[in-house]
Amino acid sequence: MPELRGVLLDMDGTLIDSEKVWEVALNDLMKHLGADPLSTEARRESVGGSLDSSLRICFREAGRDPDTVPAAEYVETGAWFYDRAGELFGQGVDWRPGARELLGALHAEGVPAALVTNTIRVLAERALDTLGRGHFAAVVTGDEVTATKPAPDPYRRGAELLGVDPADCVAVEDSPTGALSAERAGCAVLVVPCELEVPAGPRRVLRDTLTGMTPAGLAEVLEVVRGR
Repeated sequence: MPELRGVLLDMDGTLIDSEKVWEVALNDLMKHLGADPLSTEARRESVGGSLDSSLRICFREAGRDPDTVPAAEYVETGAWFYDRAGELFGQGVDWRPGARELLGALHAEGVPAALVTNTIRVLAERALDTLGRGHFAAVVTGDEVTATKPAPDPYRRGAELLGVDPADCVAVEDSPTGALSAERAGCAVLVVPCELEVPAGPRRVLRDTLTGMTPAGLAEVLEVVRGR
């Protein structure tokens, strides 16, 4: 069985059930823009995305062309959105099934782990109050990379900070956007869907839940992917 050199974990919808927080924040933003809540289709489109992609979706759904929104208004709206999301994160977020136990097992067995999220640093820091900073040797956030998921940059950076090759890592993801990002970086990907169905792929192993997942189980994921 190949050696598992590192584990790169998404946050929203993978470790914590924060997609519900984002849904509330996005719909509050739509109200702030004087519009109706996001349609189901638009909400699904936003899952796993960055601040910029979420803002563009909201402006579009509010009947505004995102490309014509004045820069100052765009920045101000983004700040309003993250202030609201920060309030919601501050109220606490529930764990996804099996996630806390997996983090504890990785730490106990000395397998380096990095948090890799499209969420910006200030909100990731709030979430780390729930996740526990000691579980992670590195944290990569959406405002600290040149291109966010689905680009490979976040996962490449996570592996770099751990000092390992992405090909020796397993990424754990819940969304099509995140799975594509990890795949493009060269990782094996354990996909545990949350809000959206995620298609199968040659570098992906799909599972219904993280419950019962262990470091040895992640090493098996790496072995499966390498054997394809």
